Amino acid sequence: MVTLDGKTCLITGAGNGLGFEYAKSMASLGGHVVVNDLGGAFDGTGADQSAAMQAVKALEAEGGSASANTADVADEEQARAMIDEAFDRTGHLDVLVCNAGILRDRMVFNMSIEDWDSVQRVHLRGHFLPLHYAAKRWRENAKTTGEKRPASVVLTSSRSGLYSSAGQINYAAAKAGIASMATVAARELAQYGVRVNAIAPMAKTRMTEGTFGEITSTRWGPANVAPMISYLASDESAGVSGQVFIVGGGRVEWMRTWTPQGVLEAEDGQPLTMNDVIAGRAQLFGDAPTTPADFPTATWD
Repeated sequence: MVTLDGKTCLITGAGNGLGFEYAKSMASLGGHVVVNDLGGAFDGTGADQSAAMQAVKALEAEGGSASANTADVADEEQARAMIDEAFDRTGHLDVLVCNAGILRDRMVFNMSIEDWDSVQRVHLRGHFLPLHYAAKRWRENAKTTGEKRPASVVLTSSRSGLYSSAGQINYAAAKAGIASMATVAARELAQYGVRVNAIAPMAKTRMTEGTFGEITSTRWGPANVAPMISYLASDESAGVSGQVFIVGGGRVEWMRTWTPQGVLEAEDGQPLTMNDVIAGRAQLFGDAPTTPADFPTATWD
C-alpha cells in the first residue's frame, strides 16, 4: 500500500486548485502537508492569508495533518524561511512540490516588460528559490550524516512550455525553463538521494479558464492530476528522476524533447559551408514540417 506516513510534504500554491488537490491526496496518504499560498489573484496581484488557512482547515476536517504557510515563494528571505520551517518539523523535508504560478497572457508585441518580469519572477524564481534552499539542506544533511535520505521534488511545467503556445510567450518561456530545471537538478541532486521530476498538468482551474474558456468535462478536474503527483512523491517512484510528464484527463504522457530529427554532416569531418547547408536541405529536413503552423499545439482533446 502506498503511504506517506511520517513524511513532510511542502506544496506551494496549495490554497486551491491543483495545489489543494495535491495536498488532499498527500494528506489522505498520511503525509503532513505544509500548505503554502500567498493568496494572490491569478495574475499575481494582491495577497490573502486566508487561502492557506482555509485549506488547512479543510484538510484537518478530513482527518489530515497540515499547517499553513503564506510566504511569497519568489522572495529570497521568505522562501528560505519557508524551507527552514518545513525541515524543522522532523529535520528532513521529504517532498517539495513547486506549483505556485500566475498568468499574464499577451502577444509578444503587446506584452509589457512588467508582464514579462512578473511571470518569470513567480514561475522561474519561485521554483528556483525553494529548490535552492531545500537542496542546500539536503546536501548539508548528507554530508553531516554520511547518508542519502530519499526526497522527491516535483516541479510544474506546462504544455504551453513544451508546445510553445502563442499568446503566452512569458509563461511558455518560464515553463520550458522549468522542464530543463528539473533535468539539471535531477543530475545534481542524485548523489544526495533526491529525485526531481516535472509535470505539465492539464486541468480546469481559475488560470486555464482565462486561456481556454469554460471547460465542462469532469475528466479535466484537478483531482485527476493528483494521483501522479502522489506517486512521484512516494517511494514507489524510486529510480524515476529527471523526467517530464503531461498529466490530466485520465492520461499520463512521458515526454522526451529536443531529440535530433535530422542530421546534415560534411564529408571527412570538414566544416560545413553555407552552400553545403543549402544543398543539404532535403537531407536535413526531409518531408518534415518546418514552420510553427505545422507544429502540435497545447489543445484540449
